[in-house]
Amino acid sequence: MTQYRTRFRTSGLSYRPAVEEPPLRSELFSAAQLEQYGKTLAAAHKLTRRRAKDQLLTRLAANESALIGVCNRLTASISPNDRITPAGEWLLDNFQLIEEQIGTAKRHFPRGYSRELPRLALGPSKGLPRVYDIALETIAHADGRVDAESLSRFVAAYQTVAALQLGELWAIPIMLRLALIENLRRVGVRLATGRAERDLANAWADQMMETAEKDPKNLILVIADMARSIPPMGSAFVAEFARRLQGQSPALALALTWIEQQLAESHLTIEQLVQAENQQQAADQVSISNSIGSLRFLSAIDWREFVETMSVVEMVLRQDPSGIYGAMEFATRDRYRHAAERIAKEGRLPEAEVAAKAIELAR
Repeated sequence: MTQYRTRFRTSGLSYRPAVEEPPLRSELFSAAQLEQYGKTLAAAHKLTRRRAKDQLLTRLAANESALIGVCNRLTASISPNDRITPAGEWLLDNFQLIEEQIGTAKRHFPRGYSRELPRLALGPSKGLPRVYDIALETIAHADGRVDAESLSRFVAAYQTVAALQLGELWAIPIMLRLALIENLRRVGVRLATGRAERDLANAWADQMMETAEKDPKNLILVIADMARSIPPMGSAFVAEFARRLQGQSPALALALTWIEQQLAESHLTIEQLVQAENQQQAADQVSISNSIGSLRFLSAIDWREFVETMSVVEMVLRQDPSGIYGAMEFATRDRYRHAAERIAKEGRLPEAEVAAKAIELAR
C-alpha cells in the first residue's frame, strides 16, 4: 500500500471532491438484446452540421485528474480501522494500466479529431460525436464489459438503420477507451466519497469508544457534538458506524439509537443501509473489474479486421466485377476506402454512394 501512496503523492495532485455522477450502468442486455437496441438507438440519433467545441479531450484531462485524486484519497491514511473496498483494491492494483490507457487515448486522439466526426443534435450527448454515444451505450448496457461478438452485432444492427462513416468505425476503439475511463472516474468518485464517509464514521466511533472507556458520563456530549455536525446519513457512513459500535457497551448503543431515529424520518433502518452498502460495493467491484478487463480487450482486438467487417464501403467495393479489389492487401484496400471517404466528404455524399459509383464505372 505504501507504493501506491508514494506514486500518487508525487503526482502533484491532491484530492478535491469531484462532482459525483452515476456510473454508466443501465439495464443489462444480452448480445441479442444489445443487437436489437442498436436499431433503436440508430433511429433515435439525429445529426447536426453545427460545429461545436471539442469536449472530449477536456473531459479526458478532468477524468485523469479525478482518478489520481481518487487514488490519493483511497490511500490517504491507512490505519487498522480503515478498509479499502474490493472495488478500490481493483482500481489501485490496476492504476498503472489505467494511466497507460489514458496516455494511449491522448496519443490517438489529436486535438480537433472529434470535430471531423458526425455530431448529435439532441439528447444527453448533444454536441458530442455520434460514435461516442454509441460507445457510452455499449458500456452502459453491459456494465462496462465489452466483447467482440456483442460489439460487432451492436454496430452491425445500428448500420441496418444508419450507416457509420469510415472515420467513425476507426474511432470506435478510442471512443470506447474514453467511455471506459469516464466510467472508471464515475465509480471512482463514488469510492472516494464512500471512503470519506467511512473515515468520518471511524473518527466519531473512535472518539465515542474512548470517551465511553475513560469518561462515560461525557459520552452524551460527544453524541450531541456529532448530531450538531449533521453527519451524512449515507450507506457508507451508517454501515461503518454500525460496524464499529454494534455489540459494544450498552452506553454506545445510544449513538446507534440516534442514527436509527434520523433514518426513521426517511422510513429507513440501519439494516437496510448496511444491505444497500454491501450491494453497492459489489456492484462497483463488477463495474471496475469489467471496465479494466475491457481496456485490456481494446488493446488485444484486431481493429483492422473489425473496420473491414463493419464497413459499408468495404462491402460495396468487394462487389468489384474483376475481383481485383478483394485480392489486394489491406494497405491497398485501405487507400481505396480512404479515397471514397475523401470524395464523399468533398461532395457531401454518402460514402457508400461514392463506392457504388466506382463499382458502376468499373463494370
